[in-house]
Amino acid sequence: MRRPARVAVVGGGVAGLAAAVRLRDRAPEGTEITVYERSGALGGKLRTGELAGQPVEFGAESFLMRDPAGGESVAVALVRRLGLADRIVHPTVGRAALAVDGELRPVPAGTLVGVPGDLAAVSTVARPDAAADRDEGRPLLGPDEDVSVGALVRARLGGEVVDRLVDPMLGGVYAGRADDLSLTATMPALARAARVEHTLVGAVRAAQAAAPRAPGAPVFGTLVGGLGTLVEAAARVSGATIRRDATVRELHPTPAGWRLTIGPTRDPEHVEVDAVVLAVPARAAARLLAGPAPELAGTVGRLDYASVALVTLALPEPRLPELSGFLVPGTEGLLVKASTFFTTKWGHLRRPDGLALVRASVGRYGEEEQLQRPDEDLAATVHRELSAVVGSPLPAPVAGHVQRWGGALPQYAPGHVDRVASVRAALRASHPTLALAGAGYDGVGIPVCVRSGETAADEIITALGGSGT
Repeated sequence: MRRPARVAVVGGGVAGLAAAVRLRDRAPEGTEITVYERSGALGGKLRTGELAGQPVEFGAESFLMRDPAGGESVAVALVRRLGLADRIVHPTVGRAALAVDGELRPVPAGTLVGVPGDLAAVSTVARPDAAADRDEGRPLLGPDEDVSVGALVRARLGGEVVDRLVDPMLGGVYAGRADDLSLTATMPALARAARVEHTLVGAVRAAQAAAPRAPGAPVFGTLVGGLGTLVEAAARVSGATIRRDATVRELHPTPAGWRLTIGPTRDPEHVEVDAVVLAVPARAAARLLAGPAPELAGTVGRLDYASVALVTLALPEPRLPELSGFLVPGTEGLLVKASTFFTTKWGHLRRPDGLALVRASVGRYGEEEQLQRPDEDLAATVHRELSAVVGSPLPAPVAGHVQRWGGALPQYAPGHVDRVASVRAALRASHPTLALAGAGYDGVGIPVCVRSGETAADEIITALGGSGT
């Protein structure tokens, strides 16, 4: 009688946990699943903590409700699978602003990550160079061409649109710069349209038309009690053995599958499994690939990351604008690059005593030295800059928290999507029972990471002789 398959999931972030749940649901009955997490906590960038007596997110705060085609996102599907659908809540305030020229201005409507489909709509923030976006009788991009977002937008609409609109929006997601980030990786819908349309404005409109959204439908959601409830439920529902503080240091192929070397070098543990999902950041994955696929390890390890810090302050009855938060262009010279007014944005967090939770994100790619400041210095700078942006002194915080995320956000250079595709194709040909998953390959955001983990699990199931469906 054939023994049950053994699958190791290396990495206990949301991609790894989604892979574990998918394996439990679709792999043959009896499959043994073990999740190895190098830290003491599951969830990766999903981390719910407590400040001033209530839950607060020290990492990702929400997920997209819809997928690019307009259907329910895989994050929502996972929430339903985990029995948490009744906990979903949506922002009660959706308006956000840009801090431009020392004042808050509403984020223009109708843009695609800051790239306008209506030039007049962005005139309050930036002056587009409309004459540069002329039809030259051919698509903006060739069939396989990829460029940086900044290069395309600067050439077509001018630098002010990049600096004041696109850069802060991309920076809010990736902590990177539009001039460095791949269009195909960060804005795939616009990239597809740019391979057909002859103008950038036309490409934005085409991309928006291809992803219609029902009027009034919520864009974002989160969970009452915090996203940590998703992490806990996924670990439980997966039925996986969870190994915390278990660093996988080496990975080697065997005739029957894989041998993992776990733990300290002086007292290593060796575990043999049939298949592996690598759901770890690219640099960690590259180290593990160095043994079985050294030629691929170099490609995977090329991906760079940005570091950020999230500073959360509990403020007694502050005077805040009725906004969900604001973004800050790098040209403003502030340490803060984005801020969320948590207790304004999320009505379920509002307190009768008027205590407000405000979070600021600091740290841009290439400016990591700014994050070397002590926690107290970061918190004081954030408090000072927030006061300046909202236009009145904020009260002294009664509590605060600084969460540092070193090497947290992937910086996808042009060509990233093709590089990942080539690595995966090579792995399928040489090591079909090894799959990659996570933000380092497929994009940031909870739905993307969930889909990445589920796809990797399906590949493993297929490789082991299951259907994967």
